[in-house]
Amino acid sequence: MYPLVRELAADGVPVAVTCRVLKIARQPYYRWLVNPVTDAELTAAYRANALFDAHRDDPEFGYRFLLDEARGAGEPMAERTAWRICSDLGWWSAFGKKRGRNGKKPGPPVHDDRCAVVDDQGRIRHEFTATGPNELWLADITEHWTGEGKLYVCAIKDVCSNRIVGYSIDSRMKSRLAVAALNDAVARRGKVAGCVLHTDRGSQFRSRKFVHALNRHDMVGSMGRVGAAGDNAAMESFFSLLQKNVLDRHPWATREELRIAIVRWIERTYHRRRRQAALGRLTPVEYELIMTPTATQAA
Repeated sequence: MYPLVRELAADGVPVAVTCRVLKIARQPYYRWLVNPVTDAELTAAYRANALFDAHRDDPEFGYRFLLDEARGAGEPMAERTAWRICSDLGWWSAFGKKRGRNGKKPGPPVHDDRCAVVDDQGRIRHEFTATGPNELWLADITEHWTGEGKLYVCAIKDVCSNRIVGYSIDSRMKSRLAVAALNDAVARRGKVAGCVLHTDRGSQFRSRKFVHALNRHDMVGSMGRVGAAGDNAAMESFFSLLQKNVLDRHPWATREELRIAIVRWIERTYHRRRRQAALGRLTPVEYELIMTPTATQAA
């Protein structure tokens, strides 16, 4: 009501008359006039901003995870308060139940599709080829259950040698999972400026943190089409091998047990012992040592 009282006063209607008609006290109105934004409203705004920042970085998070992120950013609140703010503003998990327009389809790409080509019949397909290391990388995320819950793996493959140049393993599938894998790849490979990194439209790869990491390393992002599983078949082939050779071998009691098994298989078996027909029956490490001797190698 207070803004209405102010507007009527500007038109010449006495404040006392308006307050009497609206049945409100004058003193609270005058206090509001001095400070239109209350401390409670300011606190609510800061809380909403913290929840929004977390939701924008990780759209798959529900309000409980957003609450954890907001608390970490210095804006503590009750769980019920976080639910009310998210409910009022429509900030729901991308993986949750559809509400109105939310969750119907993946978000828009933040990069152009740089691996798409048009064939003679006018159909769009993808070509994942590279003449040297650090020209084209592919990235994707897989998950597997353990006795403690899910474990997520984000891996990045160099198309030239099929080597996994970087990866990260975490109990949560949030943007930091993809950022950690990218930073790991850059630390291993060194000079990567101009390298194209192709991904799907997952929220982790569309997040601000991941896009900023790409820009920081002077890399070029690329994103495929919605619902086109074959577009990233080269990365899926690696995950298929990981599934058969590690994930599905037996039940895993703990996340740490599975994490160690994944790292051991990638570094010892896939990189150094598993020969690939596409590489002339060489392992990824052998191929890089023989075919690209001047390239920066990760031992």
